Amino acid sequence: MSASSPTAALQPDRGPQALILLCLAATWLVWGSTYLAIKFALVSFPPFLQMGSRFLFAGVLLMAWMRWRGAPWPSRVQWRNAVVVGALMLGGGMGCTAYSEQTVGSGLVVAFIAVVPLMIAGLNLLWRVVPSRIELLGIAVGLAGVLMLTQGAGFQASPIGLAAIATACLTWSIGSVLSQRSLPLAPGATGFASEMICGGVVLLLLAAVTGEQMQWPPEPKAVGAWFYLVVFGSLIAFNAYMVLLSKASAGLASSYTFVNPVIAMLLGVAVAGETVTHYEWTAAGVVLAGVVLLLWKKAR
Repeated sequence: MSASSPTAALQPDRGPQALILLCLAATWLVWGSTYLAIKFALVSFPPFLQMGSRFLFAGVLLMAWMRWRGAPWPSRVQWRNAVVVGALMLGGGMGCTAYSEQTVGSGLVVAFIAVVPLMIAGLNLLWRVVPSRIELLGIAVGLAGVLMLTQGAGFQASPIGLAAIATACLTWSIGSVLSQRSLPLAPGATGFASEMICGGVVLLLLAAVTGEQMQWPPEPKAVGAWFYLVVFGSLIAFNAYMVLLSKASAGLASSYTFVNPVIAMLLGVAVAGETVTHYEWTAAGVVLAGVVLLLWKKAR
Protein backbone atom coordinates (compact mmCIF):
# COMPACT_ATOMS: atom_id res chain seq x y z
CA MET A 1 0.00 0.00 0.00
CA SER A 2 1.26 3.45 -0.85
CA ALA A 3 2.56 5.50 2.07
CA SER A 4 1.15 8.70 0.59
CA SER A 5 -2.41 9.96 0.76
CA PRO A 6 -4.36 12.96 -0.54
CA THR A 7 -4.30 14.47 2.96
CA ALA A 8 -0.53 14.00 3.26
CA ALA A 9 -0.03 15.54 -0.17
CA LEU A 10 -1.78 18.70 0.99
CA GLN A 11 0.45 19.09 4.05
CA PRO A 12 3.05 21.88 3.69
CA ASP A 13 6.68 20.81 3.52
CA ARG A 14 8.14 21.85 6.87
CA GLY A 15 11.72 21.16 5.76
CA PRO A 16 12.30 24.42 3.83
CA GLN A 17 10.47 26.41 6.54
CA ALA A 18 12.71 24.98 9.25
CA LEU A 19 15.79 25.67 7.10
CA ILE A 20 14.74 29.29 6.61
CA LEU A 21 14.18 29.72 10.37
CA LEU A 22 17.63 28.27 11.12
CA CYS A 23 19.22 30.56 8.54
CA LEU A 24 17.41 33.59 9.96
CA ALA A 25 18.65 32.68 13.44
CA ALA A 26 22.21 32.47 12.08
CA THR A 27 22.13 35.85 10.35
CA TRP A 28 20.33 37.56 13.24
CA LEU A 29 22.12 36.10 16.26
CA VAL A 30 25.53 35.16 14.89
CA TRP A 31 26.13 38.29 12.87
CA GLY A 32 24.69 40.36 15.71
CA SER A 33 27.23 38.85 18.10
CA THR A 34 30.30 39.12 15.86
CA TYR A 35 30.84 42.79 16.74
CA LEU A 36 31.28 41.90 20.39
CA ALA A 37 33.59 39.04 19.35
CA ILE A 38 35.68 41.55 17.37
CA LYS A 39 36.10 43.64 20.52
CA PHE A 40 37.14 40.59 22.56
CA ALA A 41 39.67 39.54 19.89
CA LEU A 42 41.17 43.06 19.85
CA VAL A 43 42.75 42.30 23.23
CA SER A 44 45.46 40.27 21.45
CA PHE A 45 44.81 40.73 17.71
CA PRO A 46 45.09 44.32 16.35
CA PRO A 47 42.32 45.27 13.91
CA PHE A 48 43.86 44.72 10.45
CA LEU A 49 45.82 41.64 11.52
CA GLN A 50 42.73 40.19 13.20
CA MET A 51 40.50 40.67 10.17
CA GLY A 52 43.13 39.71 7.61
CA SER A 53 44.02 36.41 9.27
CA ARG A 54 40.35 35.64 9.88
CA PHE A 55 39.22 36.13 6.30
CA LEU A 56 42.27 34.56 4.68
CA PHE A 57 41.93 31.44 6.83
CA ALA A 58 38.18 31.16 6.23
CA GLY A 59 38.57 31.87 2.51
CA VAL A 60 41.20 29.18 2.00
CA LEU A 61 39.04 26.64 3.87
CA LEU A 62 35.94 27.50 1.86
CA MET A 63 37.80 27.48 -1.46
CA ALA A 64 39.35 24.09 -0.68
CA TRP A 65 35.88 22.72 0.18
CA MET A 66 34.33 24.06 -3.01
CA ARG A 67 37.17 22.72 -5.16
CA TRP A 68 36.82 19.32 -3.49
CA ARG A 69 33.14 19.37 -4.44
CA GLY A 70 34.08 20.03 -8.06
CA ALA A 71 33.47 23.79 -8.33
CA PRO A 72 35.49 25.43 -11.15
CA TRP A 73 38.42 27.70 -10.33
CA PRO A 74 37.56 31.42 -10.74
CA SER A 75 38.67 33.02 -14.01
CA ARG A 76 41.34 35.72 -14.19
CA VAL A 77 38.66 38.41 -14.52
CA GLN A 78 36.76 37.01 -11.53
CA TRP A 79 39.96 37.06 -9.44
CA ARG A 80 40.54 40.68 -10.50
CA ASN A 81 37.02 41.55 -9.43
CA ALA A 82 37.57 39.72 -6.14
CA VAL A 83 40.63 41.87 -5.45
CA VAL A 84 38.67 45.11 -5.94
CA VAL A 85 35.54 43.98 -4.10
CA GLY A 86 37.56 42.33 -1.32
CA ALA A 87 39.70 45.44 -0.84
CA LEU A 88 36.57 47.61 -0.55
CA MET A 89 34.20 45.37 1.45
CA LEU A 90 36.70 43.53 3.67
CA GLY A 91 39.79 45.75 3.57
CA GLY A 92 37.92 49.01 4.03
CA GLY A 93 34.61 47.79 5.42
CA MET A 94 35.60 45.17 7.98
CA GLY A 95 39.09 46.55 8.63
CA CYS A 96 37.79 50.01 9.53
CA THR A 97 34.97 48.45 11.55
CA ALA A 98 37.48 46.63 13.75
CA TYR A 99 39.61 49.79 13.95
CA SER A 100 36.63 51.83 15.16
CA GLU A 101 35.87 49.32 17.91
CA GLN A 102 39.13 50.23 19.62
CA THR A 103 37.49 53.45 20.80
CA VAL A 104 33.74 53.04 20.23
CA GLY A 105 31.35 50.50 21.80
CA SER A 106 30.39 47.53 19.63
CA GLY A 107 26.68 48.29 20.01
CA LEU A 108 27.04 51.83 18.68
CA VAL A 109 29.24 50.64 15.83
CA VAL A 110 26.66 48.17 14.54
CA ALA A 111 23.86 50.70 15.02
CA PHE A 112 25.76 53.02 12.68
CA ILE A 113 26.33 50.15 10.23
CA ALA A 114 22.55 49.90 9.81
CA VAL A 115 22.92 52.86 7.44
CA VAL A 116 24.50 50.56 4.80
CA PRO A 117 21.19 49.67 3.02
CA LEU A 118 20.47 53.40 2.78
CA MET A 119 23.89 54.07 1.25
CA ILE A 120 23.43 51.22 -1.23
CA ALA A 121 20.06 52.63 -2.29
CA GLY A 122 21.72 56.01 -2.86
CA LEU A 123 24.61 54.54 -4.87
CA ASN A 124 22.17 52.61 -7.05
CA LEU A 125 20.92 55.96 -8.34
CA LEU A 126 24.09 56.05 -10.45
CA TRP A 127 22.60 53.07 -12.33
CA ARG A 128 19.21 54.84 -12.54
CA VAL A 129 17.63 52.54 -9.98
CA VAL A 130 15.22 55.08 -8.52
CA PRO A 131 13.71 54.25 -5.09
CA SER A 132 9.97 54.50 -4.50
CA ARG A 133 8.41 57.15 -2.27
CA ILE A 134 8.37 54.90 0.78
CA GLU A 135 12.01 53.97 0.11
CA LEU A 136 12.92 57.66 -0.13
CA LEU A 137 11.16 58.21 3.18
CA GLY A 138 13.17 55.37 4.66
CA ILE A 139 16.42 56.91 3.43
CA ALA A 140 15.51 60.29 4.93
CA VAL A 141 14.48 58.81 8.29
CA GLY A 142 17.57 56.58 8.44
CA LEU A 143 19.96 59.42 7.68
CA ALA A 144 18.28 61.58 10.32
CA GLY A 145 18.84 58.78 12.82
CA VAL A 146 22.51 58.52 11.86
CA LEU A 147 22.96 62.27 12.38
CA MET A 148 21.39 61.87 15.81
CA LEU A 149 23.66 58.91 16.57
CA THR A 150 26.82 60.86 15.73
CA GLN A 151 25.83 63.49 18.31
CA GLY A 152 25.66 60.92 21.10
CA ALA A 153 28.30 60.56 23.80
CA GLY A 154 29.94 57.47 22.23
CA PHE A 155 30.87 58.99 18.88
CA GLN A 156 31.44 62.50 20.24
CA ALA A 157 34.14 61.03 22.49
CA SER A 158 35.95 59.45 19.51
CA PRO A 159 36.08 61.46 16.26
CA ILE A 160 38.62 58.93 14.89
CA GLY A 161 36.22 56.07 15.61
CA LEU A 162 33.40 57.97 13.89
CA ALA A 163 35.57 58.58 10.81
CA ALA A 164 36.60 54.91 10.73
CA ILE A 165 33.07 53.54 10.89
CA ALA A 166 31.82 56.07 8.32
CA THR A 167 34.63 54.95 5.98
CA ALA A 168 33.74 51.31 6.66
CA CYS A 169 30.09 51.84 5.70
CA LEU A 170 31.00 53.76 2.54
CA THR A 171 33.57 51.26 1.23
CA TRP A 172 31.33 48.28 2.08
CA SER A 173 28.43 49.90 0.21
CA ILE A 174 30.54 50.73 -2.85
CA GLY A 175 31.94 47.20 -2.94
CA SER A 176 28.46 45.70 -2.60
CA VAL A 177 27.06 47.75 -5.48
CA LEU A 178 30.06 47.11 -7.75
CA SER A 179 29.84 43.36 -7.13
CA GLN A 180 26.19 43.46 -8.24
CA ARG A 181 26.47 45.91 -11.14
CA SER A 182 29.86 45.76 -12.82
CA LEU A 183 32.34 43.48 -11.02
CA PRO A 184 30.67 40.06 -10.68
CA LEU A 185 32.47 37.40 -8.68
CA ALA A 186 32.59 33.68 -9.38
CA PRO A 187 29.17 32.07 -8.79
CA GLY A 188 28.09 30.86 -5.36
CA ALA A 189 30.39 30.23 -2.42
CA THR A 190 33.45 30.11 -4.69
CA GLY A 191 33.05 33.82 -5.34
CA PHE A 192 32.80 34.61 -1.66
CA ALA A 193 35.86 32.45 -0.95
CA SER A 194 37.88 34.38 -3.55
CA GLU A 195 36.68 37.65 -2.04
CA MET A 196 37.74 36.54 1.46
CA ILE A 197 41.17 35.41 0.23
CA CYS A 198 41.84 38.67 -1.62
CA GLY A 199 40.40 40.84 1.13
CA GLY A 200 42.41 38.94 3.74
CA VAL A 201 45.65 39.56 1.83
CA VAL A 202 44.83 43.29 1.54
CA LEU A 203 44.15 43.48 5.28
CA LEU A 204 47.41 41.71 6.13
CA LEU A 205 49.26 44.19 3.89
CA LEU A 206 47.59 47.03 5.80
CA ALA A 207 48.67 45.38 9.06
CA ALA A 208 52.28 45.25 7.81
CA VAL A 209 52.25 48.87 6.59
CA THR A 210 50.83 50.17 9.88
CA GLY A 211 53.26 48.06 11.91
CA GLU A 212 50.66 46.02 13.79
CA GLN A 213 51.95 43.29 16.09
CA MET A 214 49.98 40.56 17.80
CA GLN A 215 50.26 40.17 21.55
CA TRP A 216 52.16 36.98 22.33
CA PRO A 217 51.08 34.76 23.88
CA PRO A 218 47.51 35.76 23.01
CA GLU A 219 44.85 35.66 25.69
CA PRO A 220 42.59 32.57 25.54
CA LYS A 221 39.48 34.77 25.31
CA ALA A 222 40.90 36.54 22.27
CA VAL A 223 41.80 33.25 20.56
CA GLY A 224 38.32 31.89 21.21
CA ALA A 225 36.76 35.06 19.78
CA TRP A 226 38.97 34.79 16.67
CA PHE A 227 37.90 31.19 16.01
CA TYR A 228 34.26 32.17 16.60
CA LEU A 229 34.60 34.86 13.94
CA VAL A 230 36.16 32.41 11.46
CA VAL A 231 33.73 29.52 11.93
CA PHE A 232 30.44 31.19 12.82
CA GLY A 233 30.84 34.70 11.42
CA SER A 234 32.61 33.96 8.13
CA LEU A 235 31.55 30.40 7.24
CA ILE A 236 28.20 29.51 8.86
CA ALA A 237 26.37 32.85 8.90
CA PHE A 238 27.34 33.89 5.39
CA ASN A 239 26.31 30.57 3.90
CA ALA A 240 23.02 30.90 5.79
CA TYR A 241 22.60 34.30 4.14
CA MET A 242 23.24 32.75 0.72
CA VAL A 243 20.52 30.15 1.42
CA LEU A 244 18.08 32.91 2.39
CA LEU A 245 18.78 34.77 -0.85
CA SER A 246 17.90 31.64 -2.82
CA LYS A 247 14.85 30.48 -0.83
CA ALA A 248 13.29 33.60 0.73
CA SER A 249 12.39 37.14 -0.26
CA ALA A 250 15.12 39.77 -0.47
CA GLY A 251 13.42 41.73 2.31
CA LEU A 252 13.45 38.74 4.66
CA ALA A 253 17.06 37.93 3.77
CA SER A 254 18.06 41.53 4.53
CA SER A 255 16.19 41.63 7.84
CA TYR A 256 19.48 41.14 9.70
CA THR A 257 20.25 44.82 9.02
CA PHE A 258 17.68 45.93 11.58
CA VAL A 259 17.94 42.94 13.95
CA ASN A 260 21.75 42.96 14.34
CA PRO A 261 21.95 46.41 15.97
CA VAL A 262 19.46 45.40 18.67
CA ILE A 263 21.32 42.14 19.37
CA ALA A 264 24.71 43.88 19.39
CA MET A 265 23.63 46.71 21.68
CA LEU A 266 22.02 44.31 24.15
CA LEU A 267 25.11 42.07 24.18
CA GLY A 268 27.43 45.05 24.53
CA VAL A 269 25.57 46.29 27.59
CA ALA A 270 24.97 42.87 29.18
CA VAL A 271 28.30 41.14 28.46
CA ALA A 272 30.91 43.85 27.89
CA GLY A 273 29.52 46.47 30.26
CA GLU A 274 29.23 49.10 27.52
CA THR A 275 27.23 52.24 28.21
CA VAL A 276 24.46 53.29 25.83
CA THR A 277 22.52 56.43 26.72
CA HIS A 278 18.77 56.84 26.28
CA TYR A 279 19.47 59.33 23.49
CA GLU A 280 21.63 56.78 21.64
CA TRP A 281 18.95 54.08 22.01
CA THR A 282 16.46 56.54 20.50
CA ALA A 283 18.83 57.43 17.65
CA ALA A 284 19.40 53.74 16.91
CA GLY A 285 15.63 53.24 16.84
CA VAL A 286 15.25 56.02 14.27
CA VAL A 287 17.96 54.43 12.09
CA LEU A 288 16.22 51.06 12.27
CA ALA A 289 12.87 52.65 11.42
CA GLY A 290 14.45 54.04 8.26
CA VAL A 291 15.84 50.62 7.31
CA VAL A 292 12.43 48.98 7.91
CA LEU A 293 10.77 51.53 5.62
CA LEU A 294 13.45 50.97 2.98
CA LEU A 295 12.96 47.20 3.03
CA TRP A 296 9.18 47.24 3.53
CA LYS A 297 8.29 46.95 -0.15
CA LYS A 298 10.77 44.09 -0.71
CA ALA A 299 9.52 42.25 2.35
CA ARG A 300 5.93 42.48 1.11
